[in-house]
Amino acid sequence: MGDWTVDDMYALGTRHAELEAKRDLVGTLATLAPNPLYEFHPMRRRMQGLEPVRRYYEHLFDSFIPSTRSYRLVQEWVNESSVAQEYDIEVEVAGVVELHRVIGVLVAAGELLGGERVYASERCARLMLGGLFDELEPF
Repeated sequence: MGDWTVDDMYALGTRHAELEAKRDLVGTLATLAPNPLYEFHPMRRRMQGLEPVRRYYEHLFDSFIPSTRSYRLVQEWVNESSVAQEYDIEVEVAGVVELHRVIGVLVAAGELLGGERVYASERCARLMLGGLFDELEPF
């Protein structure tokens, strides 16, 4: 990554999170390297490539984010190769509000994001991914 700094990584991670919050699909995907890898823990499932990641964000933007009642950044950690963000997220599902703790670790690939490691309950991951959850590969 050459001259990549903690400040550069923080700026990219912040930009990615802001674009997600705005549900900007084109902008969000533009922060990603050509072959992003998304891992979901502790289920040990993953998806790789722009096509499944695009589908993930389409579901996230069309279904999960609109069901979000509130979210709060709990903690954030940054180094020159990653940004980790811990959130409490309240989503409403069938009239019931559920609280989920999610940690997302955005990892660098050159000057873009190479993907993300998501730490969440299986219930939360299924809400975030919709039907795509069943297509994830074990690792």
